[in-house]
Amino acid sequence: MHVPDGFLDAPTSIATGAVAVTGVGLALRGARRQLDDRTAPMAGLVAAFVFAAQMLTFPVVGGTSGHLLGGALAAVLVGPWTAILCLSVVLVVQSLLFADGGITAIGTNITLMGLVGVLVGWLVFRGLQLLLPRRLGLVPVLAGLAGLVSVPAAAAAFVGLYAVGGQAPLPLAGLLSAMLGWHVLIGIGEALITGLVVGSVVAVRPDLVYGARRVLASRTLEVRPAVRDGDREPGAAA
Repeated sequence: MHVPDGFLDAPTSIATGAVAVTGVGLALRGARRQLDDRTAPMAGLVAAFVFAAQMLTFPVVGGTSGHLLGGALAAVLVGPWTAILCLSVVLVVQSLLFADGGITAIGTNITLMGLVGVLVGWLVFRGLQLLLPRRLGLVPVLAGLAGLVSVPAAAAAFVGLYAVGGQAPLPLAGLLSAMLGWHVLIGIGEALITGLVVGSVVAVRPDLVYGARRVLASRTLEVRPAVRDGDREPGAAA
């Protein structure tokens, strides 16, 4: 979904750049409440994983490309504000060092993948958490569903931007059909990978998963009275 240079007109690119700067600024403030000794190392690992996943791209239509986004995955693992920072760093490095996405379109790509992808994924995840029982086993499933929804949502947002300031000679209906069609398929892959990665971390260290903290906090500690040796039944194991 990396948007190249010249795909959108200057006013639209400037507007998305302003949105991206504002979003990153808010994320810098919000991440202070999310980053701790557990989240900071995880953020680096998440950024590296998303960077590697997004490098696997394939063309969709008119110079755009499709790939895994990683927004929902990052949001569930390290929190939405930190996830925005992770995605933004990845997108800037990809644009400047690998020419993946135009330099003048950095703001557009951060808006689509770093803001829309992350926030939609997180809102879907938290919304489902509020509706369903708080069970640790549901965290990977809900994360996968969030990833499934976030990818076509970001694609739809791109089509909306193109409708406002698109420069390439592409019919809007054809672009919408191609983007949503491909990104629904990508979303299925994103859901599987997101669920597997989150599930792997939850199985080993659930305390490292930001999206699992409310579930862990809601667990009640079961206190059992101590059993003295004289109270044991005859033949019971010591």
